[in-house]
Amino acid sequence: MRLVADSHTGRPGRGACAAPRPTRRSAAGGEYPGTVTEVSYPGAGLGLPQAGSGAIAGMSRRVGALVIDWLLCMAIVGAFISRQPGSLGNWTLLVFAVQDFLLTGLIGLTVGKRLAGIKVTRLDGRSAGVPGIGLHWALLRTLLLLTVIAPLLTDRDLRGLHDRAANTAVVRL
Repeated sequence: MRLVADSHTGRPGRGACAAPRPTRRSAAGGEYPGTVTEVSYPGAGLGLPQAGSGAIAGMSRRVGALVIDWLLCMAIVGAFISRQPGSLGNWTLLVFAVQDFLLTGLIGLTVGKRLAGIKVTRLDGRSAGVPGIGLHWALLRTLLLLTVIAPLLTDRDLRGLHDRAANTAVVRL
């Protein structure tokens, strides 16, 4: 029996028993031998599941959580601040920033995130056993979140610049 180097792995083996080569289908239905299929769901590159608990949260849940948090902050400001033109928005932004920073840093979720069924989690595992992402990472994440542009620039895993900078991801509960 002759040993032949497998063209896929480069390791010696029997040609007939070599592992099948992965293929990718073209739009016309043909196959391109030797090319590896890319994983198609958000979070696959991070080792997260496709669905269920721990999967990357969709944009609708995130926007819903943001709206709930903003409305809650508006209600808090409206209850404690006299309504002067222009002051309500500035105070609401400040209350929003403080609640996002503290709650995300300490417990990993805000009221809106909890109601939407999502949370922020660290990807490096350094905070294993701790519910939040840590105050220093939450500060960085919140400051970038307030720029509004950072959350809009997402990658294939639906992580905005603020999540990439803090090495976090928004996942389902």
